[in-house]
Amino acid sequence: MIFITAKFRVLPESADRWPEITREFTEATRAEPGCLWFDWSRSVDDPVEYVLVEAFRDDEAGAAHVGSEHFRQAQRTLPPHLAATPRIVNTTIPQDDWSLLGEMAVPERD
Repeated sequence: MIFITAKFRVLPESADRWPEITREFTEATRAEPGCLWFDWSRSVDDPVEYVLVEAFRDDEAGAAHVGSEHFRQAQRTLPPHLAATPRIVNTTIPQDDWSLLGEMAVPERD
């Protein structure tokens, strides 16, 4: 899978509305057949930073995402709400889901 993490610095006046600003893009991306997940989180240390964790099945799914109309629309509508160019880590890994964090294993509960 293609695993991507990106950090978005949002303008202060847009930070509280970021989930709504990105809603259409997020929903359309999640509906793509090759999207495994597409999840936003807000930093607990910096209220204007959002982190996007996303994964796509393979290179073909990633290319379909970047070539989609909703991606092109996001390229037009999201930057006016950003304070800086997003930073990204993008890698391909040989799995298709999250692994368990064994160092913090939780026993089964009744």
